[in-house]
Amino acid sequence: MSDQIQRFLFEETNVRGEIVTLQEAHAEVMERHEYPPAVTRQLGELLAAVALLTETVKLDGTMSIEVRGDGPLSLLMAESNPGGELRAIARLDEDAAIPAEDASFTELVGQGKVTITLDPREGHRYQGIVALTRDSLAGCLEDYFAQSEQLPTRLWLADDGQRAAGLLLQRLPDEAQNQDDDAWERTVHLASTLSDAELLGVEQRELLHRLYHEETVRVFEPKALRFACTCSRERIAGALLSLGSAELRDILAEQGGIATQCHFCHTRYEFTLAEVEAMLEDPEGPPPTVH
Repeated sequence: MSDQIQRFLFEETNVRGEIVTLQEAHAEVMERHEYPPAVTRQLGELLAAVALLTETVKLDGTMSIEVRGDGPLSLLMAESNPGGELRAIARLDEDAAIPAEDASFTELVGQGKVTITLDPREGHRYQGIVALTRDSLAGCLEDYFAQSEQLPTRLWLADDGQRAAGLLLQRLPDEAQNQDDDAWERTVHLASTLSDAELLGVEQRELLHRLYHEETVRVFEPKALRFACTCSRERIAGALLSLGSAELRDILAEQGGIATQCHFCHTRYEFTLAEVEAMLEDPEGPPPTVH
């Protein structure tokens, strides 16, 4: 199955949904790191979730979801944009034992919070934060929608180590008198019968038909998704300048230059002493190019 997200709605109701499947993007993310299976599963679910939420809020900019906790898996982060570009990373504490393959979300992450950041191309940045009070990533994200968006939202996420998938249902505010009042409970109940194997393995339109063949479902054109890292020499240069002149000069005195690597895609960036000096003299200028 291709990497894509499919929007749909139930006619004459206030219920809409999305379904996402990721295989190639999943492989691109995981092959750059050597995550234990339990971590791969949680990061895959987060990758599917950020694709679903980006499409739901229709943001003209970047969305990121960051999970931080006091467990051995201290960080999960995924990022997406309207162009269908995804990237993600996890951080397992260096001194932590390799988690069991069936380790749960709570066992891995522990106590902490989920931060959802909306960074539009124009306008102000927005952050929503919810505590990790549920035993799954999906449950924590449902809490976010209940608290921040005040829209009843249900999520089903799955990952088998090779691919990830997700289903989102959302009830919008009532706008018409003749809408089906029972549609929300009915559609959620049917979605709750899904197995992970079905969500991961059945083609999207076929899955919607199996679940909702007695409903009138309008399915929109699918949108392609792919892995893409937004790192660049310019962005790395900006991050270096944010360290401040004193710290940069200390690094230069010790190392004679600066080499750093993108955590997401492992692209290596190198800056010579002369290049860093030029950046410090003209912080607003273009970053030095590689010769």
